[in-house]
Order: sequence, then C-alpha cells, then structure tokens
Amino acid sequence: MPSHSTVTRSPIPPSGPSPDEVRVELERILTNPDLQASERRRAFLRYIVEETLSGRADRLKGFSVAIAVFGRDETFDSQTDPVVRLEARRLRRDLDSYYVDAGSHDPVRISIPKGSYVPHFEWHEPALAPNATPAEAGGRTKEPGVGETTGKPDDTAASGRGRRPVLLIAAIMFAILAAAIAGWMLMKRMAGVEPIASADTVNQPAVVVLPFEALGDSETNRYLATGISQELIGDLMLFPGFRIYTFPASQEKDIRAAGPTELGRDLGVAYVVSGSVRAEAEEVRVATQLTDAASGQVLWARAYERPLEPDALIQVQRDLSAEIATELGQPYGVVNSEMNVRLTTPQVSDMHSYVCVLRAYAFRRNFSSADFAPVLQCLEEAVRRDPAYSDAWAMLGWVLVDSGRIGIRGEDKRQEEYDRALQAVTRAATLAPNSPLALKALAAVNHYIGQYDESERLARMAVDLNPYDPEALAQLGWRLAVRGKFEDGIPILKRAIERSANPPGWYFVLVAIDLYLKGDFEQMLSVAERSAPDGRGVSQALIAIAAGELGKRDMARTALAKMSDYESISSDPASYFRRHGATDAITDALETGLEKARRIATGA
Repeated sequence: MPSHSTVTRSPIPPSGPSPDEVRVELERILTNPDLQASERRRAFLRYIVEETLSGRADRLKGFSVAIAVFGRDETFDSQTDPVVRLEARRLRRDLDSYYVDAGSHDPVRISIPKGSYVPHFEWHEPALAPNATPAEAGGRTKEPGVGETTGKPDDTAASGRGRRPVLLIAAIMFAILAAAIAGWMLMKRMAGVEPIASADTVNQPAVVVLPFEALGDSETNRYLATGISQELIGDLMLFPGFRIYTFPASQEKDIRAAGPTELGRDLGVAYVVSGSVRAEAEEVRVATQLTDAASGQVLWARAYERPLEPDALIQVQRDLSAEIATELGQPYGVVNSEMNVRLTTPQVSDMHSYVCVLRAYAFRRNFSSADFAPVLQCLEEAVRRDPAYSDAWAMLGWVLVDSGRIGIRGEDKRQEEYDRALQAVTRAATLAPNSPLALKALAAVNHYIGQYDESERLARMAVDLNPYDPEALAQLGWRLAVRGKFEDGIPILKRAIERSANPPGWYFVLVAIDLYLKGDFEQMLSVAERSAPDGRGVSQALIAIAAGELGKRDMARTALAKMSDYESISSDPASYFRRHGATDAITDALETGLEKARRIATGA
C-alpha cells in the first residue's frame, strides 16, 4: 500500500466541483438518513473533507486523524491500534452503499482512495458544467414518472415492477464491482496458481476457492456467483491458519473439467471449496461444499436461501459469504476440526508449527492439565523453528496465561507464567499488528493482569478486524459480562454461540451466571449443563448452584462431588472467581449460591 505522502492525485481536479459545491454534497450526505455510517465515521468524513478544502490535505495522516476524530492522545501508535484504518475502510463502504442507492443522482461524488485519507471530489453527471452553482448542483435529474409526465399515463405499480429488474441488475453490478476490485488485487493469472495469503515459511493447509457456478443463463445468476465468490475469498482471509488459493473467472471452464483430486495433485492443496448460485423470482439459493482434495470425499455441504431484493442485495451477498466463511474458517470450524482428525497423517504431520497451533486450540476447549506440558513444549519448539510465526507466539502466550489462571503448575508459578505470556503475545502483536488471533491473546493476558479496560479495547479491535469470528465475539462478550456489563456482554456471547459449529463449554458460563442473577434457575441449569461436557469445575459449580435453588438434592450432591476434583475452585471459590476478573457482586452471589447448594446436598 502506498504511503500517504506518495498520493499525487489532486483532491479537486481542475474541472472538478468548487469547495462550496463539495460542502453542499457533504451536508447532503451527512443529513441523509440512508447513510449507514456511525456518528464517529460521519465526524471522520467531515474532518477530512474540511481539512482538504482548507488546504491541509498533506496533514491527513493516521496520527492526526486519530487525535482529532477518535480521541487518541500523543501516544497513539497505528501499529498496535488500527482504529483509523478500520474506520476508513468502513467509511469507504458506507459511501459506496450511499452512492449506489440514495445518492445515485448526486451531481458531486466524494470518495476516499485506498492508501490515503485525502478525499477526492468529482462530478458524477457530465451534463453538469464545472461552473454550476451550488443550488444547481443540489438538484436531482428527473426521470419519467418522477415529478413530471411523459406522453402517456403511467401506472405507478406497473412502473415499479418494470423498474425492479433494472434496479436489481444495477445493484448486483455494483456489488460485483466492489468485490472484484478487491479480488483483482489478490488474484494472479496462473501458469501455476499462487496463494492469496500465506504465513511466510510456515507450512499450513491450503484451500482453493473455485468460482461459484451460476445455475441459469440470467445476468443476475452470473453476477451473484462472481460476487459471492469474491466476497468469500476476502472473508476467509480474515481467519488465520490456512492459505487461500483462487482462480481467475476466465479459467472457470478449465478448472471445472478437473476434479478435486486432480486439483489437489496439481496444486498441492488440501481442500477445495466450490458452490453454485441460483436466483429465481424473489429468492436466491446458494449451495456450497468442502471437498477433500486427496480423496474427493465431500466433507461438508450446506445450502442457504435468502430473499432477493435490490435494496438489500449487497448486504445479502455479504451475509451469505460471511456465513459460509465462518462455518469453514472459525477456530472450531469445519477445516480446523477436519485437520485435528488428520493430525497423524503424512499430509498433516509435516506441518509442524501449524499442528502445534491446532493442538493449542484443542487444549483451550477443555484446559486438560494432562495436555498442557506437551502442548507447551510443541509451541516452544514452533517459535524456535519459525520465529516469525505470529500465531504460534499468540497461542504460546495464551496457553501460558491459561496455566497461570487455572494453576496447572501451581500457585507459585502464576506470576512467572503471566510475565512469559505477556512477552509472547506482545511478540505476536509486533509481528502481526492486525492479526485477530494476536489481539485476542493480548486481550486475554491483559485481563488476567488486571488491565480490564485495555483488555476490552483489544477484544473490540479483534472483533472489528473479523466480526465473523465466533471466538472473538465470545472473548469480548465474556470479558464484558465478567466485569458486570451483562447487558452488553450476554447478547455478544449468544451471537458467538449461534455462529459456532461446536461451541466450547466456556461460552456458556457467563450466560448461566446471568440467568442465576435474574432468578431463572431452570434455564440456568439447562445452560450450565451445556457448559459441562468440556468445561471444568466452574461448570459443576453452576450446576450445583442451580440444583440447590431448585431443591434437587441428588443433583447438587453429584455436582459438588465433581467440583471437588478441581482444587483451584473447590478449595477457595471466592479467590477463583476473583482471579478470573469477576466483580465483587458476582463473586458474592456465587458464593451464596454454593453455600445453599451444600446445605441442600447435605439436608442441613
């Protein structure tokens, strides 16, 4: 990406709109209710436009924007806080959506070229002369049937139906254009196909995404198939852990003639993602599947159906690609689960460092003390072997902080493990400042060293970078809820659970606690039991509390007995809850619940 200082295009071309005309357009955009931008992004847009019109475009750097718009101070570092880049990306998308719909007839266009925060201003309609007045520029071009009549009467409903295909095609073409611009930057015409994303020298499983097939001859089918393919590639790239390959659409016929096994042999990929799109009447149906490139076996398949409306088409396309990418790419999703099954096969066993990261994810499902030492050793070897592998450093830090908070190697080792964990995750974030995994791990360590505000900030950054990652959502929701912010945290946790193919038990713990504090003991018991299969002592504590409230003596007795197997919580529950960052109100309530469960269990 070019630095900001290398951008040479003038924001206002010689024949472009005047500053007054640009300001008219700015107000038109900001006052339009159809603009999707948040208040913060609206302030961002106003600031960069006014600075540019005032002759200070050369000062529009990430640092100055962060201070002026986003409330950062002089310690702001864009390498560890990507807020300006993220909000600029969203603002570009907001403007694209505005101009495809509500602003489609605006005479002036404001855009923000990638690689710069300096906006560009240009005329949209050639009929508007450069010396048009602001009032003239503010007018909209009239169409037949909108504010004026043509030679014959027009039936409004019929006219709406007649325009619908045109609107649909226009919306689709815009969606494809937006996706294709990003995709074009990523794809390479192949003599051999090259990966879009990789992890330096680390050997990771490769996934090839084939162009989705359009079922039917209509332009709608073809546009949607291309657009969803491109969006899916971009969304999959948000998930770490595998390399993404793709083909240009021009080679679609050739690659469809080759089966998955031939692609796997020729390209050395492990998996093939393929799909089809059919748009009919008011509905679009997308079918997709994941195939084992070695055997040709279909490992996963799913169909999605959505209503087809011009004004929501871009969002439908994004939602579909995001849902598919989430199922395939999340930490406990289809690809990683399949790779875990195949850890001992020759194709996987030589991916040494990647395998260590997979084993760490498996450890983090149930935090088994027996698995800790071999996983730690594997990760330590991985960072020695591949010192630039950010994911391994992140998981090393995360596993160390897990050991410290649980007490796997004893209470006396806790601070030492927290210190090592902080060093490891800081190294991960330095290697990959925009890695969601590095940010999640850094957030976790900050939480356990008592830096709760910083932990929340980092967790939000991870969600901003990949809003489709259920684990990022769960981490943020958990951190909010355990600090007493249930109204904010619980909906996020529930969203993480809904998006997870196989959610770990800890996703449910704070949901159960919230239900307990609300007095909904039946539902609390149901949720606590969902946390138990791969949960730890805290799951049994919650089951015992719920059982005590419901008067279920045998269940309370059994759960308390199972909880006693976990010394860190059974010996001193209050210290355990506080060590995890629980507020005094949560800790006191859970202690009271456990005391009641013990009385019920003993019949006292």
